[in-house]
Amino acid sequence: MRRRTMLLGAAMLPVPVSVPGPAWARGGRTVDVLYAGSLLNLMERGIGPAFDATGDDVFRGYAGGSGALVNQIRGGLRRGDVFISADPALNDRLGAGQGDHVRWYVVFARSPLVIGYNPRSAFADALRTRPWYEVLQRPGIRIGRTDPVLDPKGALTVRMLQQAGPFYRQPDLAARIMGNDTAGQVRPEENLVGRLQSGQIDVGFFYAMETADLHIPTIPLPPELSLAARYSVTILRDAPNPEGAARFVAFLLGQAGGAILRQHGLETVPPAVVGDGGTMPAPLRPLIHS
Repeated sequence: MRRRTMLLGAAMLPVPVSVPGPAWARGGRTVDVLYAGSLLNLMERGIGPAFDATGDDVFRGYAGGSGALVNQIRGGLRRGDVFISADPALNDRLGAGQGDHVRWYVVFARSPLVIGYNPRSAFADALRTRPWYEVLQRPGIRIGRTDPVLDPKGALTVRMLQQAGPFYRQPDLAARIMGNDTAGQVRPEENLVGRLQSGQIDVGFFYAMETADLHIPTIPLPPELSLAARYSVTILRDAPNPEGAARFVAFLLGQAGGAILRQHGLETVPPAVVGDGGTMPAPLRPLIHS
């Protein structure tokens, strides 16, 4: 029997899984995947278990804000085999002259920014019937967003609100919604959805794949305010298990992985490599869109 361990924050949650695997896929080692917190449900309930079932490799994930994960990798606070970011540009902070952790990465999916709300919130009816930017300015409403410094979703949220001001002819809209209560609004990405579902916040900013996956009601944004995360994956240069990492990335980018991504609400795009593709493991190259 194999034991698959999920690493979420500081908690180690062992989940026993017993699955035989074909000989070609057997690595028998853990593959540590550091991934954007918006992918938590997808990774722990979709990709992770499905990858485990392909062989003897064992998926172990750690969710966090993409920027925060970059800081941990650069600072030597966290090691991993695979890094999945919600902003491809963050890979540049791990490239040459920045520790040389990343030499290539592949962009493989996207997900638009949306506003999600708790249907049991006291503000739910207003959010369904009134302009969202009006309701989000009401006294007492509890708004959740992620840190724009540490997480791409937080940065996209700020950018969208700044663009919404001129669009709705309310120049100070962003300031009125975000206000000065940063500590009251900003939450870690990996538990923002949980806070919404438990009623700790009324409304928040999420990616469409998060809300679709968990059946969270959303407020559509006009095309003029449409912003989206773009997801990238790479194998870290100092990966402890590079062979297992290559098998994981091959699964993620392959047909089975793509089907799971779409089932969980992600929009897949033809995989495209950025950087030194010559250093990419050879088995991955046929999966790349040229």
